Amino acid sequence: MDTRVDPLALRWLLGVELSRHRRAAQLSLSELAATTGIGKPKLGHMESGRYHQAPDDVQLVLQACGVPATTVQQLVTLAAARAGAKSWLSRWTDLIPGFLRTYVGLLDMAERLFTFEPMVVPGLLQSRDYAQALTSANRFYRPDQAQSFAEFRQVRASRLAAQHNLTFQTVIGEAAIRTPVGEPSIRQAQLEHLIDVARGGRVTLQLLRPEDGPHQASAIGQFALLEFGHGIRPVAYTELLDDAIFVHDLDRVRTYQWVADNLRELALPPAETLNCLQTELNRWSKAG
Repeated sequence: MDTRVDPLALRWLLGVELSRHRRAAQLSLSELAATTGIGKPKLGHMESGRYHQAPDDVQLVLQACGVPATTVQQLVTLAAARAGAKSWLSRWTDLIPGFLRTYVGLLDMAERLFTFEPMVVPGLLQSRDYAQALTSANRFYRPDQAQSFAEFRQVRASRLAAQHNLTFQTVIGEAAIRTPVGEPSIRQAQLEHLIDVARGGRVTLQLLRPEDGPHQASAIGQFALLEFGHGIRPVAYTELLDDAIFVHDLDRVRTYQWVADNLRELALPPAETLNCLQTELNRWSKAG
């Protein structure tokens, strides 16, 4: 886990865990306040992630909720180790929305990641020029912002490559490799990058074709599943037009995990995916 994880993401994640353990203990905020001596408003802020959660307060709350000592120590250590850490995301704070900053910060803490992208190459696997062309076509960003956002995408991708403890699996819709983005040379370079990634072994890449049949993600669209250590429950994430949804309820997350399993089962195995990518690259090369 990165030592410069974003404080916003950390506060959100710790807040979710504090709220989960309090509810599991069947304690109201008022009851927890009476037990711990921490004011009810402060406890509410701790759960919302509005302010930094002090390690001592985290320990006090978790112990009052009857959380096992190992989990308490893991979460207290997490809170203490990140206190005051400067985020690498601070450079783009004015550019990227809060929900994206939270998601990217969570990625720094994740141990396992699954993504499904039906229409475009996943941001973590985009080449520089592909990211620039895709961002330039997005009218939510002014021309002077597009380059900065594309740079942010590249820094994020490079950090993924440095996370040797992260297990990354992704299923990509065939449309993602067929949709014209930028000049032919950009598309070719992007395909070459995906082939290198597929051959590298660090990312498990699978391609989902229309002929593979209907799948359970049809009503969901793109989404991500993040799994963590430290006794933290997994989180599902999906983006809307101008916002995002973070799912942390265990039953709802299990639905996303079931959909992910369905996608992995239907999609081409990694070796066949690599062959398809090479065939597509040859097609683009001839067309160019």
